[in-house]
Amino acid sequence: MRALVVHCHPNPNSLVAAARDRAVAGLTGAGHEVRVNDLYADGFDPVMSASERLTHKEPGVSPALERYAADLQWAQALVLVYPTWWSGQPAMLKGWMDRVWVAGVAWELPPGADVLEPRLTNVRRIVVVTTHGSSKLINAIEGESGKRTATRSLRLMCSKRTRTTWCAVYGLDTAAAEKRERFLSRVERALSRI
Repeated sequence: MRALVVHCHPNPNSLVAAARDRAVAGLTGAGHEVRVNDLYADGFDPVMSASERLTHKEPGVSPALERYAADLQWAQALVLVYPTWWSGQPAMLKGWMDRVWVAGVAWELPPGADVLEPRLTNVRRIVVVTTHGSSKLINAIEGESGKRTATRSLRLMCSKRTRTTWCAVYGLDTAAAEKRERFLSRVERALSRI
């Protein structure tokens, strides 16, 4: 399987970076072909310009984003690795969604239609690897908007048979080292099984 890992964390020594490494180890250990987009290391610009917004229904991305679009169209599995901040994806990752998941890449709206048609039918698995500082209960009360974005909104632009996996650790703010290591082991195990 061709797997695209999109990593989003500013600290290369974070638990999220360690989770990315374990995800890649699980994927490559299972024989999958892997590409990694490290948004912070790449200096990805999450800001959508006024001209991009004005032309958002026209197919394609700006030349600076073609590599990201090509990787997304290449992938059969999409693995998003990020910390959950304020109940959702970091702004950098949300900017990647806003600027790369565009007409001609992730969807199209045929003339006269009122429903988007998915273009990422190559993607048959979405795996989210994320960390939460607060407990599962607090996240449930908040509505887990980040989870809904990945497992509902993004999924709709993929194959109808796309399966999703949510691999999260909760209560990280007070977690002991053993809990962190269990999470990393679970990440590697989960990715080796897709």
